[in-house]
Amino acid sequence: MNLVVLTPEKEVYTGSIKSVKVPGTNGQFEVLNGHAAIVAALGEGEVRIIEDNGSKKTFNIEKGFIEVLKNEVALLVQGVVD
Repeated sequence: MNLVVLTPEKEVYTGSIKSVKVPGTNGQFEVLNGHAAIVAALGEGEVRIIEDNGSKKTFNIEKGFIEVLKNEVALLVQGVVD
């Protein structure tokens, strides 16, 4: 799958991934290869990315949205918290 994480100011992440776990407004959920198309609201919390090579990246986001369509995943978030 391909993932892009965008804020209004910049591109935070782009790359090929195995999975991404996000903080949905009703709890965390994970997107894997072949996930059904979805658009969902995100709350504040941790995003965990597992890249194709197995390495993990985590960061915290402010609220936003996730869109999944044909193994293309986009996170559109208000900001990334350090």
